[in-house]
Amino acid sequence: MRRSAPSLDLLRGFEAAARRLSFTLAAEELFVTQSAVSRQVKALEADLGMALFERRHREIRLTAAGQTLYRATEQALRLLADAAAELRQNGSARAITVSCSIGFASLWLVPRLPDFREAHPEVELRIDANNRILDLDRGGIDLAVRYCPPELAPAGATRLLGEEVFPVCAPALLARADKPLATPQDLRHHVLLHYGNDDRALPSASWTMWTEAMQLRHLKPAGSLRFSHYDQMIQAAAEGQGVALAISPLVRRHIDQGRLVAPFERRFASPRGFYLVTSARGRHLPQVRDFVAWLQRAAQQEPGPR
Repeated sequence: MRRSAPSLDLLRGFEAAARRLSFTLAAEELFVTQSAVSRQVKALEADLGMALFERRHREIRLTAAGQTLYRATEQALRLLADAAAELRQNGSARAITVSCSIGFASLWLVPRLPDFREAHPEVELRIDANNRILDLDRGGIDLAVRYCPPELAPAGATRLLGEEVFPVCAPALLARADKPLATPQDLRHHVLLHYGNDDRALPSASWTMWTEAMQLRHLKPAGSLRFSHYDQMIQAAAEGQGVALAISPLVRRHIDQGRLVAPFERRFASPRGFYLVTSARGRHLPQVRDFVAWLQRAAQQEPGPR
Protein backbone atom coordinates (compact mmCIF):
# COMPACT_ATOMS: atom_id res chain seq x y z
CA MET A 1 0.00 0.00 0.00
CA ARG A 2 2.91 2.36 0.73
CA ARG A 3 4.17 1.92 -2.80
CA SER A 4 0.81 2.57 -4.43
CA ALA A 5 -0.11 5.68 -2.43
CA PRO A 6 1.10 9.01 -3.92
CA SER A 7 3.28 11.33 -1.85
CA LEU A 8 1.34 13.37 0.71
CA ASP A 9 3.16 16.53 -0.43
CA LEU A 10 1.92 15.96 -3.99
CA LEU A 11 -1.60 15.35 -2.74
CA ARG A 12 -1.60 18.55 -0.69
CA GLY A 13 -0.62 20.60 -3.73
CA PHE A 14 -3.20 18.83 -5.89
CA GLU A 15 -6.00 19.23 -3.31
CA ALA A 16 -5.37 22.97 -2.93
CA ALA A 17 -5.25 23.48 -6.71
CA ALA A 18 -8.40 21.39 -7.24
CA ARG A 19 -10.32 23.20 -4.50
CA ARG A 20 -9.28 26.67 -5.68
CA LEU A 21 -9.14 25.74 -9.40
CA SER A 22 -6.00 27.83 -9.58
CA PHE A 23 -2.31 26.97 -9.26
CA THR A 24 -1.64 30.57 -8.23
CA LEU A 25 -4.19 30.62 -5.39
CA ALA A 26 -3.05 27.18 -4.25
CA ALA A 27 0.53 28.43 -4.12
CA GLU A 28 -0.49 31.43 -1.99
CA GLU A 29 -2.36 29.13 0.41
CA LEU A 30 0.58 26.73 0.75
CA PHE A 31 3.23 29.50 0.80
CA VAL A 32 5.14 28.09 -2.16
CA THR A 33 5.62 29.32 -5.71
CA GLN A 34 3.09 28.76 -8.47
CA SER A 35 5.67 26.75 -10.39
CA ALA A 36 6.15 24.47 -7.37
CA VAL A 37 2.44 23.61 -7.31
CA SER A 38 2.47 23.06 -11.06
CA ARG A 39 5.43 20.67 -10.71
CA GLN A 40 3.67 18.78 -7.90
CA VAL A 41 0.58 18.30 -10.03
CA LYS A 42 2.63 17.19 -13.05
CA ALA A 43 4.55 14.71 -10.88
CA LEU A 44 1.27 13.31 -9.54
CA GLU A 45 -0.14 13.02 -13.07
CA ALA A 46 3.02 11.22 -14.18
CA ASP A 47 2.78 8.85 -11.21
CA LEU A 48 -0.86 8.02 -11.97
CA GLY A 49 -0.41 8.01 -15.72
CA MET A 50 -3.35 10.32 -16.46
CA ALA A 51 -4.28 13.98 -16.64
CA LEU A 52 -5.99 15.45 -13.57
CA PHE A 53 -6.63 18.93 -14.98
CA GLU A 54 -7.72 20.41 -18.27
CA ARG A 55 -5.40 23.37 -18.77
CA ARG A 56 -7.11 26.19 -20.63
CA HIS A 57 -6.27 29.82 -21.24
CA ARG A 58 -6.15 31.45 -17.79
CA GLU A 59 -8.14 28.66 -16.15
CA ILE A 60 -7.94 25.02 -15.17
CA ARG A 61 -10.68 22.42 -14.76
CA LEU A 62 -10.69 18.98 -13.21
CA THR A 63 -10.91 15.98 -15.48
CA ALA A 64 -13.16 13.08 -14.48
CA ALA A 65 -10.12 11.38 -12.96
CA GLY A 66 -9.22 14.60 -11.17
CA GLN A 67 -12.69 14.86 -9.66
CA THR A 68 -12.46 11.28 -8.36
CA LEU A 69 -9.06 11.88 -6.82
CA TYR A 70 -10.10 15.25 -5.36
CA ARG A 71 -13.05 13.73 -3.49
CA ALA A 72 -10.82 11.04 -2.01
CA THR A 73 -7.96 13.43 -1.20
CA GLU A 74 -10.19 16.04 0.42
CA GLN A 75 -11.76 13.40 2.64
CA ALA A 76 -8.41 11.86 3.55
CA LEU A 77 -6.82 15.18 4.49
CA ARG A 78 -9.88 16.13 6.53
CA LEU A 79 -9.70 12.82 8.40
CA LEU A 80 -6.01 13.39 9.13
CA ALA A 81 -6.71 16.90 10.41
CA ASP A 82 -9.57 15.67 12.59
CA ALA A 83 -7.43 12.87 14.01
CA ALA A 84 -4.59 15.27 14.80
CA ALA A 85 -6.99 17.69 16.48
CA GLU A 86 -8.46 14.87 18.55
CA LEU A 87 -5.01 13.71 19.63
CA ARG A 88 -4.08 17.24 20.64
CA GLN A 89 -7.29 17.58 22.61
CA ASN A 90 -6.81 14.24 24.40
CA GLY A 91 -3.16 14.99 25.07
CA SER A 92 -3.92 18.26 26.83
CA ALA A 93 -7.63 18.65 27.49
CA ARG A 94 -7.27 22.21 28.76
CA ALA A 95 -4.79 23.48 26.16
CA ILE A 96 -5.62 26.37 23.81
CA THR A 97 -3.75 27.12 20.60
CA VAL A 98 -3.99 30.78 19.57
CA SER A 99 -2.79 32.07 16.20
CA CYS A 100 -2.00 35.75 15.59
CA SER A 101 0.54 37.99 13.92
CA ILE A 102 3.98 38.45 15.44
CA GLY A 103 3.33 42.13 16.08
CA PHE A 104 0.00 41.53 17.82
CA ALA A 105 1.49 38.78 19.98
CA SER A 106 4.56 40.76 20.98
CA LEU A 107 3.01 44.18 21.52
CA TRP A 108 -0.55 43.47 22.68
CA LEU A 109 -1.25 39.88 23.67
CA VAL A 110 1.85 38.68 25.52
CA PRO A 111 2.08 41.65 27.93
CA ARG A 112 -1.53 40.97 29.01
CA LEU A 113 -1.30 37.19 29.40
CA PRO A 114 -0.40 37.25 33.12
CA ASP A 115 -3.94 38.53 33.81
CA PHE A 116 -5.45 35.51 32.08
CA ARG A 117 -2.98 33.10 33.69
CA GLU A 118 -3.86 34.42 37.12
CA ALA A 119 -7.57 33.87 36.52
CA HIS A 120 -7.15 30.50 34.73
CA PRO A 121 -3.93 28.82 35.89
CA GLU A 122 -5.24 25.42 34.78
CA VAL A 123 -5.34 26.38 31.08
CA GLU A 124 -2.27 25.70 28.96
CA LEU A 125 -1.72 28.33 26.27
CA ARG A 126 0.13 27.84 22.99
CA ILE A 127 0.74 31.10 21.14
CA ASP A 128 1.39 30.44 17.44
CA ALA A 129 2.74 33.84 16.38
CA ASN A 130 3.43 34.21 12.67
CA ASN A 131 2.35 36.41 9.80
CA ARG A 132 0.75 33.65 7.75
CA ILE A 133 -2.98 33.03 7.58
CA LEU A 134 -3.41 29.44 8.69
CA ASP A 135 -6.35 27.09 8.31
CA LEU A 136 -7.66 26.72 11.87
CA ASP A 137 -9.18 23.27 11.61
CA ARG A 138 -6.30 21.74 9.69
CA GLY A 139 -3.69 23.37 11.89
CA GLY A 140 -5.32 22.32 15.16
CA ILE A 141 -5.78 26.00 16.06
CA ASP A 142 -8.60 26.89 18.44
CA LEU A 143 -8.67 30.65 18.03
CA ALA A 144 -7.11 33.23 15.73
CA VAL A 145 -6.84 37.01 15.74
CA ARG A 146 -6.91 38.27 12.16
CA TYR A 147 -5.97 41.80 11.08
CA CYS A 148 -7.96 42.86 8.04
CA PRO A 149 -10.64 45.21 6.65
CA PRO A 150 -14.22 44.23 7.52
CA GLU A 151 -14.98 42.86 4.06
CA LEU A 152 -12.16 40.31 4.41
CA ALA A 153 -13.04 39.20 7.92
CA PRO A 154 -13.74 35.44 8.03
CA ALA A 155 -17.35 34.29 8.29
CA GLY A 156 -18.48 34.29 11.89
CA ALA A 157 -15.61 36.51 13.04
CA THR A 158 -16.12 39.02 15.86
CA ARG A 159 -14.47 42.44 15.77
CA LEU A 160 -12.11 42.81 18.72
CA LEU A 161 -10.30 46.11 18.15
CA GLY A 162 -10.33 48.98 15.71
CA GLU A 163 -7.35 51.19 15.01
CA GLU A 164 -6.10 54.73 14.60
CA VAL A 165 -2.92 55.52 12.69
CA PHE A 166 -0.45 58.20 13.80
CA PRO A 167 3.32 58.85 13.97
CA VAL A 168 5.25 57.97 17.14
CA CYS A 169 8.81 58.46 18.30
CA ALA A 170 10.97 58.33 21.40
CA PRO A 171 10.62 61.31 23.82
CA ALA A 172 14.33 62.07 23.36
CA LEU A 173 13.82 62.52 19.61
CA LEU A 174 11.00 64.95 20.22
CA ALA A 175 13.19 67.01 22.57
CA ARG A 176 16.01 67.65 20.10
CA ALA A 177 16.26 71.35 19.30
CA ASP A 178 18.48 70.81 16.26
CA LYS A 179 15.85 68.59 14.60
CA PRO A 180 12.39 69.98 15.37
CA LEU A 181 9.31 67.78 15.20
CA ALA A 182 6.52 70.26 15.87
CA THR A 183 4.62 69.86 12.57
CA PRO A 184 4.31 67.08 9.98
CA GLN A 185 6.55 69.10 7.66
CA ASP A 186 9.36 68.65 10.19
CA LEU A 187 9.53 64.96 9.31
CA ARG A 188 12.01 66.01 6.65
CA HIS A 189 14.60 66.25 9.46
CA HIS A 190 14.08 62.66 10.58
CA VAL A 191 14.47 59.03 9.56
CA LEU A 192 11.16 57.32 8.74
CA LEU A 193 10.74 53.73 9.90
CA HIS A 194 8.84 51.39 7.59
CA TYR A 195 7.30 47.96 8.08
CA GLY A 196 7.73 45.54 5.17
CA ASN A 197 9.53 45.75 1.88
CA ASP A 198 7.01 48.17 0.44
CA ASP A 199 3.91 50.09 1.46
CA ARG A 200 1.63 47.22 0.46
CA ALA A 201 2.88 45.14 3.40
CA LEU A 202 0.59 46.90 5.88
CA PRO A 203 -1.70 49.45 4.17
CA SER A 204 -2.70 51.21 7.38
CA ALA A 205 0.91 51.86 8.37
CA SER A 206 1.96 53.18 4.97
CA TRP A 207 3.90 56.42 5.00
CA THR A 208 2.88 56.97 1.38
CA MET A 209 -0.81 56.94 2.29
CA TRP A 210 -0.23 59.05 5.42
CA THR A 211 1.80 61.76 3.65
CA GLU A 212 -0.78 61.93 0.85
CA ALA A 213 -3.55 62.34 3.42
CA MET A 214 -1.53 65.15 5.03
CA GLN A 215 -0.87 66.69 1.61
CA LEU A 216 2.87 66.09 1.97
CA ARG A 217 3.37 64.12 -1.24
CA HIS A 218 6.84 65.59 -1.88
CA LEU A 219 8.20 65.09 1.62
CA LYS A 220 11.82 63.91 1.59
CA PRO A 221 12.89 62.49 4.95
CA ALA A 222 16.45 62.39 6.23
CA GLY A 223 16.50 58.65 5.69
CA SER A 224 14.56 55.39 5.83
CA LEU A 225 14.81 52.11 7.72
CA ARG A 226 12.70 49.07 6.84
CA PHE A 227 11.84 46.13 9.07
CA SER A 228 10.43 42.69 8.31
CA HIS A 229 8.42 42.63 11.57
CA TYR A 230 6.19 45.30 13.02
CA ASP A 231 7.43 44.88 16.60
CA GLN A 232 11.02 45.42 15.40
CA MET A 233 10.00 48.75 13.92
CA ILE A 234 8.28 49.85 17.15
CA GLN A 235 11.34 48.81 19.15
CA ALA A 236 13.55 50.92 16.88
CA ALA A 237 11.21 53.89 17.34
CA ALA A 238 11.32 53.51 21.13
CA GLU A 239 15.12 53.55 20.97
CA GLY A 240 15.15 56.84 19.07
CA GLN A 241 16.17 55.50 15.67
CA GLY A 242 13.41 57.35 13.81
CA VAL A 243 9.69 58.03 13.50
CA ALA A 244 7.26 55.14 12.95
CA LEU A 245 3.63 55.02 11.90
CA ALA A 246 1.80 53.30 14.73
CA ILE A 247 -1.55 51.57 14.88
CA SER A 248 -3.16 52.44 18.17
CA PRO A 249 -3.82 49.16 20.02
CA LEU A 250 -0.29 47.87 19.48
CA VAL A 251 1.55 50.91 20.89
CA ARG A 252 -0.77 51.85 23.76
CA ARG A 253 1.42 50.34 26.48
CA HIS A 254 4.56 51.97 25.08
CA ILE A 255 2.80 55.35 25.17
CA ASP A 256 1.40 54.77 28.66
CA GLN A 257 4.87 53.79 29.90
CA GLY A 258 6.45 56.86 28.30
CA ARG A 259 8.60 54.94 25.84
CA LEU A 260 6.81 56.48 22.86
CA VAL A 261 5.08 59.80 22.26
CA ALA A 262 2.84 61.06 19.47
CA PRO A 263 4.33 64.34 18.20
CA PHE A 264 1.18 65.42 16.33
CA GLU A 265 -2.42 65.58 17.51
CA ARG A 266 -4.07 64.45 14.29
CA ARG A 267 -4.92 60.77 13.92
CA PHE A 268 -6.55 58.83 11.13
CA ALA A 269 -9.19 56.19 11.82
CA SER A 270 -8.64 53.10 9.66
CA PRO A 271 -11.37 50.71 8.49
CA ARG A 272 -9.08 47.79 9.34
CA GLY A 273 -9.29 46.03 12.65
CA PHE A 274 -8.50 42.90 14.64
CA TYR A 275 -11.06 40.09 14.42
CA LEU A 276 -11.56 36.97 16.51
CA VAL A 277 -12.31 33.76 14.66
CA THR A 278 -12.82 30.39 16.38
CA SER A 279 -12.36 26.94 14.88
CA ALA A 280 -15.15 24.36 14.79
CA ARG A 281 -13.47 22.49 17.64
CA GLY A 282 -12.74 25.62 19.65
CA ARG A 283 -16.34 26.78 19.70
CA HIS A 284 -17.27 23.82 21.90
CA LEU A 285 -14.44 24.15 24.42
CA PRO A 286 -15.20 26.04 27.66
CA GLN A 287 -11.57 27.13 28.05
CA VAL A 288 -11.72 28.77 24.61
CA ARG A 289 -14.91 30.60 25.57
CA ASP A 290 -13.16 31.79 28.75
CA PHE A 291 -10.20 33.05 26.73
CA VAL A 292 -12.47 34.83 24.23
CA ALA A 293 -14.35 36.51 27.06
CA TRP A 294 -11.06 37.62 28.61
CA LEU A 295 -9.82 39.00 25.27
CA GLN A 296 -13.01 40.98 24.83
CA ARG A 297 -12.77 42.46 28.34
CA ALA A 298 -9.16 43.44 27.71
CA ALA A 299 -10.11 45.04 24.39
CA GLN A 300 -12.91 47.05 26.01
CA GLN A 301 -10.31 48.74 28.21
CA GLU A 302 -8.53 50.11 25.14
CA PRO A 303 -9.32 53.73 24.22
CA GLY A 304 -10.05 54.53 20.61
CA PRO A 305 -12.27 52.95 17.95
CA ARG A 306 -13.74 49.47 18.17
